[in-house]
Amino acid sequence: MLKKERQAYILHQVNLHNRVLSADLSQEIKVSEDTIRRDLAELADQGKIVKVHGGALSQGYHFSLNAQQIYSLDEKKIIAQKAASLVQDGMFVLTTGGTTIIELARALPPGLKATFFTGSLTAALEYMRHPSIEIILIGDKLSKNAQITVGGEAQARIRQIKADLCFLGTNAIDTAHGLTENDWEVMQIKKAMVSSAQKVVSLTISEKVNTAQRIQVCNIHDIDTLITELSPDNPLLKHYIEEGLEVL
Repeated sequence: MLKKERQAYILHQVNLHNRVLSADLSQEIKVSEDTIRRDLAELADQGKIVKVHGGALSQGYHFSLNAQQIYSLDEKKIIAQKAASLVQDGMFVLTTGGTTIIELARALPPGLKATFFTGSLTAALEYMRHPSIEIILIGDKLSKNAQITVGGEAQARIRQIKADLCFLGTNAIDTAHGLTENDWEVMQIKKAMVSSAQKVVSLTISEKVNTAQRIQVCNIHDIDTLITELSPDNPLLKHYIEEGLEVL
């Protein structure tokens, strides 16, 4: 693979999954980690990614995001509109972080009266724009990579909540492995949210459907609803319907 092709692949993976690990890229592309680190450094110098210890983050995932930096923004807005239709007055709602969750916050009806629990500062700031939404910020250590709170205290607080809905920003999903992640601490937070909600909703662009990462959050039957930008009758989603998921 030529350097230009290699860096294009790396950039796509970063934008798709928000965060990538140098070790994983090294195995996928079959080059040394030193080569990957040099590629990441070059992409960071060009302003295309944010280089962090052990890998990289997408520019659109960073706190100072703008619309031009968000990957698949139009698709995420469609997903957000579908997800917002599930929220009703009086609900307790758990949400993770990420750009799709931010779009969900922006898509909520102005007069909605509900309580949102989140460990994401960026999501909380968006919820604050809604005058009748109560926001409870789940505290603990703030992950600079994932930009949500993580750790044992956050997990314990989440498990005390009996939520009506849980919206999960999704890194990867397939029927064999369920919902998967590439960050151990984020996985623990998502797992706690899944166990604390009456209904679990996975929000994902279709490009992440039928992909898998190394760390399992939950199996496919722990998810009640899958929301993508596609029509529910799209052939890509057939197997999820067959597994009993509601697909929107």
